[in-house]
Amino acid sequence: MSKLELDATVENLPKVLEFIDSKLEELECSMKIQMQIDVSVEELFVNIAHYAYTDSIGKAEIVFDVHDDPRTIKISFIDSGVPYDPLAKDDPDISLSAEERSIGGLGIFMVKKNMDDIKYEYTNGCNITSIFKLI
Repeated sequence: MSKLELDATVENLPKVLEFIDSKLEELECSMKIQMQIDVSVEELFVNIAHYAYTDSIGKAEIVFDVHDDPRTIKISFIDSGVPYDPLAKDDPDISLSAEERSIGGLGIFMVKKNMDDIKYEYTNGCNITSIFKLI
């Protein structure tokens, strides 16, 4: 298990992606899976940076772990910002045109489609969103 803790700011996104990509490269992860994970990591980290701490800058912790049988990557995003369950909102109706759809929700929808599983919990004053991908 590896951890990265940093300020939850959009400017730190490159550091987060560098951390994740270095771990994926160590595992010789395919480029397709790496791209799916990167898109999901970007979405979740940027959401924390924009919304978790309202008018202040808080911390975010990213935990990278690998489980065997089957070989699965687990990446958890932990923040102590405003409680927010990204899975509570219904998926957008993608059969509607962009003009007809409500604003928001498409990013989390993409995470759900790219990952094999996503879980959320609020524990000890922290939001913990975890994504899972079979490799």
